[in-house]
Amino acid sequence: MKHIARKRFGQHFLTDKMLIQAIVDLINPRPEQTVVEIGPGLGAMTFPVVERCQKLNVIELDRDLAARLRKRPELNVIESDVLKVDIRALAQTLGAPKLRIIGNLPYNISSPILFHLLDHVDGVEDQHFMLQKEVVDRMAAAPGSKDYGRLSVMLQWRYVIESVLDVPPESFDPPPRVDSAIVTMVPHTQAPRLDRAVLGELVMVAFSQRRKILRNTLGRWLEERGVTHPFDLQRRAEEVPVAEFVALAQAVPNLVSN
Repeated sequence: MKHIARKRFGQHFLTDKMLIQAIVDLINPRPEQTVVEIGPGLGAMTFPVVERCQKLNVIELDRDLAARLRKRPELNVIESDVLKVDIRALAQTLGAPKLRIIGNLPYNISSPILFHLLDHVDGVEDQHFMLQKEVVDRMAAAPGSKDYGRLSVMLQWRYVIESVLDVPPESFDPPPRVDSAIVTMVPHTQAPRLDRAVLGELVMVAFSQRRKILRNTLGRWLEERGVTHPFDLQRRAEEVPVAEFVALAQAVPNLVSN
């Protein structure tokens, strides 16, 4: 019986076989690695990947799809909402120092998933995701571009991010109304120590009014907190490199390390 894509799960199933092969080649899974796929769906990427790594762990919320996947003995099926999965604990359970994470993420909750994984980044070797192209462009954007914003800063302080492959709507069934892209995310080996909540608030304030110079937005926030760190407030937020936002967050009093 054919599975009907469920809108509430944001399901769009990849069907382009040549594209699937190109994605699997990019991931390059190997038998000695512990790979976790988020949202395997009908197994378009799952089965080509497991052919290379022999054993694959999949996180699937849809119980009908999870039941289908359990029929394959080489798959370890975790029937759950990925937002409820402790990635560090999963790595320990699987006996792996770090996990490789892949997936065609549901576009309606892609940002919450990315921030959830950010909480567990110490247990991750790398990540390869298919996402809405607009989101990938924002993730990988450089300072000075129109796409550079809060998402860029909050992810780039912890990952090296690269958009590697564009994916048209006709590669899916049903076709989404947007273009998609593959993004790679590799955690920095030496990440800055800071309170992520402080960075998050700082960046949110900075980008709250993009057209204004930071003196009118972030300047007040810094003054209220007694921050004296040298920082040029005569710029717009989109002009500030990630490293400068990080240094400023580290200078906020009462810093609690993550």
